[in-house]
Amino acid sequence: MTKKVAVLAVNPVNGAGLFQYLEAFYENGIQYKTFAVAETAQIKTNSGIGLQTDDAVASLKGREDEYDALVFACGDAIPKFGENAGKQYNQDMLAVIKTFNDKGKIMVGHCAAALMFDSAGVGKGRKTALHPFIKNVVKGCIGTDEKTVIDGNIYTAQTENSISILLPELLKALK
Repeated sequence: MTKKVAVLAVNPVNGAGLFQYLEAFYENGIQYKTFAVAETAQIKTNSGIGLQTDDAVASLKGREDEYDALVFACGDAIPKFGENAGKQYNQDMLAVIKTFNDKGKIMVGHCAAALMFDSAGVGKGRKTALHPFIKNVVKGCIGTDEKTVIDGNIYTAQTENSISILLPELLKALK
């Protein structure tokens, strides 16, 4: 039986990254649900295209047991997180990330995912693929220049351009 995936999409999200995950899950019969890291389920891509996710991240809190894996789909996460770190939806996102990790579930992400994992306190001592722009910001994760890294339950891709390298291993884990 395939696993069920919760996909966190920041606002604005990188559509190229998000849709690689969603298409791979759809094409491989893996159930998923999208959650906006925002106050509502409506978000935009970095290019301004409006998207309707299935729900907002607040509704995922407390329902982590319904899912086997968590994907962090990046976008303008670094500046937007910095501007809105205290907002409830960002606090909910960090709590959800921590809960998924504490339960040993698969954690996936690209670009700033290592920064979010680090901020949630789940990446300490874990090897991750880092976007070149966040090397000096991530403190707890062991950042690498590798395109993709799998360290236990944490799967990371450096950018949306390397998600395709990570997907075959992720799909094996989800089937």
